[in-house]
Amino acid sequence: MDRRNNRRDADGLSVVTANRLLDGRIVWLEPNGTWGLTIKQAQTFSNNDMVDVLARQTACAARDAVVGIYGVQVEPGSSGPEPVTTREQIRAFGPSVHSEFTPLWQPPTPNAATRTADA
Repeated sequence: MDRRNNRRDADGLSVVTANRLLDGRIVWLEPNGTWGLTIKQAQTFSNNDMVDVLARQTACAARDAVVGIYGVQVEPGSSGPEPVTTREQIRAFGPSVHSEFTPLWQPPTPNAATRTADA
């Protein structure tokens, strides 16, 4: 069951996200069925199809070594899909903390603070 289903418009688009078991990183489902580290390559789905998409992905979660699979409503952006909620913008575009405290595996995003503050 998708606990965030009530956050999607019937006519909108969504992407699928999860956390990788290996290291807890946020991952996004790509068109080739693999899990990528950036939302810009994520495959978009019609919100009307999300129940079936999430059921298929949840069935493959153990094989793919991911947990917490759910859909995120997005809008088309100049660099790919962009989440509509502040929570998901933070998950997609980087930490909402000072770059000094950014994990070494994630390069600082200069616009992250601006992007989340405007949402």
